[in-house]
Amino acid sequence: MPIVLVTNPTLRGIVLTLLSVACFASHDAVAKYLAGLYPILLLTWFRYLSHTVLMGAVLLPKHGLSILHSQRPWLQLARALALLGVSLLFVTGLRYVPLAEATAVIFLAPLLVTLLSATLLREAVSLAQWLAVGLGFIGVLVIVRPGGALFTPDILWPLGAALCFALYQVLTRLSAPHDSAATSNFLAGAINLLLVSLLIPFFWQTPHWQHLFGLLSLGVIGMCGHQLLIQAFRHASPALLAPFSYGQLLFAGLLGWLIFGQVPDTRALIGMALVMLAGLGIAYMQRQSR
Repeated sequence: MPIVLVTNPTLRGIVLTLLSVACFASHDAVAKYLAGLYPILLLTWFRYLSHTVLMGAVLLPKHGLSILHSQRPWLQLARALALLGVSLLFVTGLRYVPLAEATAVIFLAPLLVTLLSATLLREAVSLAQWLAVGLGFIGVLVIVRPGGALFTPDILWPLGAALCFALYQVLTRLSAPHDSAATSNFLAGAINLLLVSLLIPFFWQTPHWQHLFGLLSLGVIGMCGHQLLIQAFRHASPALLAPFSYGQLLFAGLLGWLIFGQVPDTRALIGMALVMLAGLGIAYMQRQSR
């Protein structure tokens, strides 16, 4: 069903959200495949190269060099470093952890945002929110299950990525009153491209021409996913669309099965459901508080 034929704003927002999370799952599947062939830093460099070039082509003609000006440059640097941590840690984890399970762990981020909001921002957190955070961590334990195949130090990679992603969201909330979304988005990619470019000579591996398209597509797919999500929020509220963002788990499971032959077992599916319920609970409570 083409999006242009969807006249209901809420339904259009849902379709756009599902398309965006399909892009995110596809990005992770491509990254998982390439992570077995090339250094993680090389993948990250290509990802930010294509992302920054595309963002510049879209934003610079409209905003000019003013997009480079930030009222809180150190805050933008911290945001960029947190986002870089997400990229490096999550893609490293994809080398060792199945796609669906790694995606479920990264979805701890909304729960960790609640934890960081209480500890760093001193925001009030209700008992129900704390219970949702606890439920999410129980879900991850069910996925990893002590004594199971995933109960190895490798699970710390996606866990670290979830923590970095939560920190990135908190820093984004702090920077929002001072810098525009265009400035924040462009600077995050540009700063990380600069930082990784300083290190890439030590990790360079000339890509095979057959893989070059995949490397360059990382930034393209990621940017498409973010742009689709932005458009979705113009048609419906983030709180309303939050349940459909968990469609990424379904797409990740499908791609993990089709490409890598990895099928989550029953316990992993139960753990994913618990993480999903916890995240939806947090989203619902945030919507009610607003």
